[in-house]
Amino acid sequence: MLDTRELGRRPGSQRLVSFSAEAPAELGIEILGVPEGSQVMFDLRLEAVMEGVLVSGTASADLEGECARCLEPIEEELTIDLQELYLYGDSRDGSKSKSDSGDDEDDDIRRTEDDLIDLEPLLRDAVVLALPFQPLCQDDCPGLCTECGARLADEPDHTHDAPIDPRWAGLEQLQQDPQD
Repeated sequence: MLDTRELGRRPGSQRLVSFSAEAPAELGIEILGVPEGSQVMFDLRLEAVMEGVLVSGTASADLEGECARCLEPIEEELTIDLQELYLYGDSRDGSKSKSDSGDDEDDDIRRTEDDLIDLEPLLRDAVVLALPFQPLCQDDCPGLCTECGARLADEPDHTHDAPIDPRWAGLEQLQQDPQD
């Protein structure tokens, strides 16, 4: 939670804040993410506008995971841009309006709560969108051998004999038996 009381509600006022916070659980995707409890560094600018507080800036965190092709560990640093308008919690301009189906139209609108801003949903959305769908240890990672599981980057000349068609396997035994 980020306190905006010092900012005030006068449009045009702004404040720069830099701080670190612990990463929440499950921040990322299944094979790559920010470890729970690790430090996330925020450099933000808070601007008071008529409707609320505009938060913009960056967040930096360390990523840990594994390559989608070869399962090698990946450790990188991620820096993402953040920008979100948080409406004042007590503003009633169009809030709580219902659509014809009865669903709340304002589910995606973020609001301040007692002059506090919850950055976790904003951070979670930005991190997940910034991560690659299939993270790789290197751009041209060849992956693993489909037959034996050997890492192809470590063994570039890795090969196997051509597989024998099971319908002809009996003939292979005749060819190898020197007495026949």
